[in-house]
Amino acid sequence: METFTSVRGAAAPLLIDNINTDQITPVQFMRALEPDYQAGLFARWRADPDTPFVLDRPRFHRAPILVTGRNFGCGSAREVAVWALAAHGVRCIVARSFSDVYRESLIKNGMLPIVLDAPSGAEFEQRVVDVDGRQPFEVDLVRNAIVCPDGKVFSFAIDPGERTALLEGLDDVAMTMRHRSRIEAWEKEAATRQPWLQRIVS
Repeated sequence: METFTSVRGAAAPLLIDNINTDQITPVQFMRALEPDYQAGLFARWRADPDTPFVLDRPRFHRAPILVTGRNFGCGSAREVAVWALAAHGVRCIVARSFSDVYRESLIKNGMLPIVLDAPSGAEFEQRVVDVDGRQPFEVDLVRNAIVCPDGKVFSFAIDPGERTALLEGLDDVAMTMRHRSRIEAWEKEAATRQPWLQRIVS
């Protein structure tokens, strides 16, 4: 898994609630043998010539930070809806809230989901809109902080285990193997105290 320590760049505002995984990546892009994930990203919305999509604006090209509304990533469990954002260059999503399954998928793909408290979230969103991609924001997982172009800092919380996984690029297996000696010690003790559990039934 790719490590995440910090990212600096444009923050793209997509302040819409309840964006689901089929809107992020329509189902037809899952059927190709070698899908173009970036082309599939918000494909229906980007197809409207009368409404230029935010991520297609030059100043938000490959923007590493996406700022969005409540319940982001709801709907079906569709990992391609994470891969499509990664293909576009997004490394961090700041949302009012996430679908639990989608949030977990982001972390397992080395991407950082952030939820700010309500007052801070509203203030941060307004700053993103006001800056409009003209200056970079920085998301620093080492400090658990978002730094705005004017120096304003927004702190965020994250589970310590998830933070470690992102900082060190560890998937679930690698996180488990960090405790290998303790696991092996427990198995040895269990084999001594409960030998009947070790029997193989043919």
